[in-house]
Amino acid sequence: MEHTGKLYLLPNLLGPVDKDLVITAGAIEIINSLEHFIVENEKTARRHLRAIGFNKSFDNITLYSIGKHSDHAMYPSYLKPALDGIHIGILSEAGMAGIADPGSEIIALAHNSNLKVVPLSGASSIIMALISSGMNGQQFSFHGYLPKEKRARMKKLQQLEQSVGSFGSQIFMETPFRNNQLLEDIVKNCSHTTRLCIACNLTLSDEFISTKTILEWKKCIPNLHKKPTVFVIG
Repeated sequence: MEHTGKLYLLPNLLGPVDKDLVITAGAIEIINSLEHFIVENEKTARRHLRAIGFNKSFDNITLYSIGKHSDHAMYPSYLKPALDGIHIGILSEAGMAGIADPGSEIIALAHNSNLKVVPLSGASSIIMALISSGMNGQQFSFHGYLPKEKRARMKKLQQLEQSVGSFGSQIFMETPFRNNQLLEDIVKNCSHTTRLCIACNLTLSDEFISTKTILEWKKCIPNLHKKPTVFVIG
């Protein structure tokens, strides 16, 4: 008999799309059984929860914030309901909790408290980009956001390109409004034979996924402005 609650890692949508295309009925059932949620932003979390099928009133729901202005010293207290036998869910702003997401700190605390962590399947733009790229899925690294400063970004791109042979596919992303600048830097500075996958607006109606050499991309550079995009080089 279990005496503690579980920490469910809840899937979120990657954008405005029918939830039934991305999230299973079983996951929605679990989401609707919860009354405690750990989230990045309380206001947007309510909207996200409705979008993924949460149908209860928020009047009796507790949201705990792990946003950038949150007090990390409070994080252990967020798990108290689970220690008392009540299940909790953790929700990212998009995709899966714990990947390029502050939820990993809470998940680590849950393990330290011997709580059961249960991942629910859903869309991850990082994994979807990799498996759609046609590149090495046996060895790969995710680097998050590249440096903002141009010289540091150029150095990082060179390092990633050099790492492909030894460490496999190299995955990274950018803030959507800087996508075009990053793509310009890639095609100007990477080898003509390096392969680049651009995975844009994943799961949405205008989803775009294409892998070409840098030389080929130079002939047809897409406009990625303000479109969530994952880049893979190999």
